[in-house]
Amino acid sequence: FGSRPHSSRGAPTQHWPQAPLPFFAMGLKYGAAYMMAVLAGKEAPSAGDIQKILESVGAECDASSAEKLVAELEGKSVHEVVAAGKEKLKGFGGGGGGGGGGGGGA
Repeated sequence: FGSRPHSSRGAPTQHWPQAPLPFFAMGLKYGAAYMMAVLAGKEAPSAGDIQKILESVGAECDASSAEKLVAELEGKSVHEVVAAGKEKLKGFGGGGGGGGGGGGGA
């Protein structure tokens, strides 16, 4: 495995996993554009729909990333995918309540 990179203080630096999740690898803009197309009434957006949305706001679009996303979501309802994702996030727990205010007495 070789030596691990270290910060200037000698502590090991943290790295992302070798094989990042597809959405992180391609960037959230593709998922966001896909969702915008769904909200606009497209039940199954195409890579072309994603490209059109991204280019409309001046963002670059990598056709292979858009096609990969469309292929991953083919035959799936985006609403079900979001609901399944929300279920997975429940395991992370909540932020919890903030500390109580300091009621200062005299």
